[in-house]
Amino acid sequence: QSAWKLAGGLRLLLQIVTWNVATAEPPEDITSLLQLDVQPPTDLYVIGLQEVNAAPVRFLSDMLQEDSWSHAFMDTLAPRGFVKVTSIRMQGLLLLIFAKQIHLPYIQKIQATYTRTGIFGYWGNKGGVSVRFSFYGHMVCFLNCHLAAHMNYALQRVDELEHILEVQDFDLTDTPRIRDHKVVFCFGDLNFRITDHGLHFIRSSINSGRLNLLWSKDQLTMMKIKEPFLQEFEEGHLNFKPTYKFDRNSENYDTSGKKRKPAWTDRILWRIKPKTPPPEDGPDEYPLLVTQDKYTSDMSYGVSDHKPVLGSFSLELRKCFDTPMLYISPVGVWSADEGACLTYTVQEDFMSSTWDWVGLYKVGFKSASDYETFVWVRENELPEVNEVIQISIDRDEIPLLGGEYVLGYYSTNLQSIIGLSTNFQV
Repeated sequence: QSAWKLAGGLRLLLQIVTWNVATAEPPEDITSLLQLDVQPPTDLYVIGLQEVNAAPVRFLSDMLQEDSWSHAFMDTLAPRGFVKVTSIRMQGLLLLIFAKQIHLPYIQKIQATYTRTGIFGYWGNKGGVSVRFSFYGHMVCFLNCHLAAHMNYALQRVDELEHILEVQDFDLTDTPRIRDHKVVFCFGDLNFRITDHGLHFIRSSINSGRLNLLWSKDQLTMMKIKEPFLQEFEEGHLNFKPTYKFDRNSENYDTSGKKRKPAWTDRILWRIKPKTPPPEDGPDEYPLLVTQDKYTSDMSYGVSDHKPVLGSFSLELRKCFDTPMLYISPVGVWSADEGACLTYTVQEDFMSSTWDWVGLYKVGFKSASDYETFVWVRENELPEVNEVIQISIDRDEIPLLGGEYVLGYYSTNLQSIIGLSTNFQV
C-alpha cells in the first residue's frame, strides 16, 4: 500500500447520504447534512433519497423539471464547485451524484438503471436505483434501495436485495452486473428491524447509551450470518441511535398509537470485488482502497420520521490514466463585442459523434446542461487523434455579462463532460 502511495496515488473523500424523507419538502438549510466544512474537502457526493413525493400530479411535474430535492442539493453544492454528474429517479427513489469540477473529465461510462420490487414489480414504490461509472479508470457502482417494510419481512428484504443485485444489467462486457464493479456502495431504507426485544428494553438501551445490547438482534446483522452474499458487504459499527421512527420535527421516538419500535432501517454498506490472482502473484497494478472515516446520523433534521444517515469514505486509488481524453481551450480574448474562438484536440479515440457539443459554463455551474451557450463540434467529419480543431462562436452567442467561465466538451456517447478548459474571463 505505501509503495504505490509514493508513486502517485490519489486520496479522495466520498460522502454518502441516505434519507427516507417521507414525502416532505427539503429543509431550508442542508449544510450540516452535507458536512460542507469537513477537512480535507469532499470530492464526491452521493445522495440517496427514499419516499420523495411521488403523487401522480407531482411526479409528472418533476419529470418535466428537476424536483425540489435535486434543486436544493444543486443550489447548495454548485457555489462550492460541485457539478451534478447524473441522477436517476424511480417514483419515490432518487439517486444524485455530484463531483468536484476538476474530476469531471475522469468520470466516464456513466449508466443508470432501476429495478422495481414493490406490488408485483409494477409500481415503483420499492426497489433499487443505481448509477455506475468509471472513475479514473476504476469501475464503481452506487445502489440506493428501499426494501419491504414491517418486522416479519426480513427474509423478503434479503430476497429483494439479492434480486436487485442479480438482475440489474449494464451493457458493458466487463461489468454487466452490480457485483462486477471494483467497489459497490449499497445504501438506503433497507427496513431491517430489531427483533425479540420489547419496546421498553429498546428505548431504555438507547436512552442509557448501551446500543451494543441491541446489535445482536438487528435483523441485517442476523441475516449476515446466514446469507453468503451479504457477508461480502462491509458495514461500520452502529454507534448512532436507530434512525426510525420519530415524531416529525422532534427527537422523540414514535409517540403515536402505533408506537413503532426504533430500528436501524437506514444503512450504508460497501463491497470490494474479490481479487482475482494477478499474473505470477504480482501486485495489483491499479489498486483501489476504501476506508470508512465516519458512520453516523444527523438528529437535527426533523422534516421526516427518519433521520438521515451519513457515511464518509476515503478512496485511495492509482489512476489508470493521467490525462483527459481531450484538451480544450479558449483562443485569445473572449468578448461579446467581437465573437470568439476555441480549439480542442482529441488525445484518445472515444467514439466521438456529430451530436457532441462544447458548452460555455459560468464557473459554479450545476450540471452539464447548465450552459450559457453551446456549439456543435462538427457537422460531418469527426476529428482524428491529435488533430487541432478550431471552432468560431458568433459574438451574439457570447454572454453580455462578463465573468469567469469554463469550456466543457460533452460526449453524447459517454454521457459526460470529457474535457474542461481552465477557467478564463469573458
